[in-house]
Amino acid sequence: MFKRFPSFLRHVGPGVVTGAADDDPSGIATYTQAGAQFGTGLLWTVFLSLPFMIAIQLVSARIGRVTGKGVAANLREHTPRPFLMSMVLLLVIANTINIAADIAAMAEALQLVVGGSRHYLAMMFGAVTVLLQVFVPYRKLAPILKWLTLFLFAYVIAVFLVQVPWTRVLYDLVIPKLQWTSAYWMMIVALLGTTISPYLFFWQASQEVEELRLKGRGHRTETQVRHDLRRVKRDTYLGMFFSNSIAFFVMLLGAVVLYTAGIHDVTSAAQAAQALRPLAGDFAFALFAGGIIATGMLAVPVLASSAAYAVAEAFGWPEGLARQWYEAKRFYAIIILATLVGTGLGFTAIDPMKALYWSAVINGVVAVPIMAGMMLLAGNKAVMGPFTSGFKTTWFGWGGVVVMGFAVLMMFWDLLGLSF
Repeated sequence: MFKRFPSFLRHVGPGVVTGAADDDPSGIATYTQAGAQFGTGLLWTVFLSLPFMIAIQLVSARIGRVTGKGVAANLREHTPRPFLMSMVLLLVIANTINIAADIAAMAEALQLVVGGSRHYLAMMFGAVTVLLQVFVPYRKLAPILKWLTLFLFAYVIAVFLVQVPWTRVLYDLVIPKLQWTSAYWMMIVALLGTTISPYLFFWQASQEVEELRLKGRGHRTETQVRHDLRRVKRDTYLGMFFSNSIAFFVMLLGAVVLYTAGIHDVTSAAQAAQALRPLAGDFAFALFAGGIIATGMLAVPVLASSAAYAVAEAFGWPEGLARQWYEAKRFYAIIILATLVGTGLGFTAIDPMKALYWSAVINGVVAVPIMAGMMLLAGNKAVMGPFTSGFKTTWFGWGGVVVMGFAVLMMFWDLLGLSF
């Protein structure tokens, strides 16, 4: 079986890496907090978001694969410039905060295991992720990212080390209990913003473009494009199922261990790992902490690169991890700047986990107009030619826009103190 892993990883594409990057340390903290605060009452959101997540990531990947350009590059050609620039600015802010939270969580997790200075460890992780992106060629970086996806299975294993009330879990999945409070709706928006994140749209589309560059595929026949899209579909389905399955197990672990023990406030993924230790055992703690470090090493490059892709494409600059740093200096400068600023936030008085929560909310709000713009691109024959989205993808893609928009509306409705 293990001999088949290299062959399997050769066939793993941007969809699986994108799905795995969605379960970064900040996402793990959000899922754990949802379980700790609401028990099994929000597990249904994982299954609600899955078809919409598949549809929108499929649209993102198709846009990149068919046009040979990323999402921001296509939006630059077909949407008003102020709209694109405001979306890119909010994306960069949210990504930088995410980077700060992820690096802080990685440093705290490693500190729990080996000790040492949290700030020193954070600087080490920041430097390593920058060096990987700037000096490791994409053809060598891509397999590293693929191998790191396997570490997410640590959270599946951890769940089976504790007692799970499966009857209660199934009941809450079938009959969800809605609460009309701002905390509840803000958590739903944060979960949706963590799961259906704008940075994933930009990343996956751009990685499809990178794959085309690596294969030297410029002009392609219609048959070749259709063959590529079949691979994209399989890859995206697998990646999103993988991502949401891990999210389910992380949230479930927070519910059955922390919520049951009366621990309802989790401020970081590292704190979640520490809280698990006396309740679930040393092995579960080690798995959880190790998973934080591995997923952070996967997610930070994705966050920094997606911000760089968005900015470079918006301004028409040379971009791409397949290029040498001197061929795309401004693209790599954004990667370095986003990572260093994110690392530096850990040295300020800003609470990275509180900022993270709000970045997830920002992602949820920003995702709505970006998703709408992508759906319009995907249905436009002038952009996609004969490869416009099919009925099912279109239906679920627009359904995702409606669901995200409704959750954001309910959050603001309750925050403003309005009532029905």
